[in-house]
Amino acid sequence: MIELKPIRTEADYHAATALLKTLWGAEAGTPEADNLDRLVTLGDDYESANDPVDLPDPIDAIIFRMEQQDLTRKDLEPLLGSRGRVAEILNRKRPLSLEMIRRLHSELGIPAEILIQPIRPAKDAA
Repeated sequence: MIELKPIRTEADYHAATALLKTLWGAEAGTPEADNLDRLVTLGDDYESANDPVDLPDPIDAIIFRMEQQDLTRKDLEPLLGSRGRVAEILNRKRPLSLEMIRRLHSELGIPAEILIQPIRPAKDAA
C-alpha cells in the first residue's frame, strides 16, 4: 500500500514524480490507478502554487485563436470595428475596450481573464 502525503517541498515533489513514473499506465479501476490519479492531483496543486503559469498576452491570444480558426483580420471587424481599428489593436496601438473584450470572449471563446490584461508592447518596440 502506497502512502500518499501532501507535496510541500521540492524534495516531496521529486519523490512524487519518481513514484508517478512507477504508477504510469496503471490499469483503470485498480488501486494503482487510483493512487496515480491522487498523485497527479497533488502534483498539479503543488505546481499551481509554486510555479504559476503566466497568462498569455491578449493580442497573442487573439492571433493564436485566429490561426486556430483560420480567421482573417476582416473576420475580426464585426468584433472590433473597422479595418483600421483591427489593425491598431493587432499592432498594439490601441487597447481593447470592454465591449470588444465581451465580443471576443463570446464569439471566439477567448477567456476574459486573458483579454482584460494590459497589452504588452511589441517585442521589437521594447
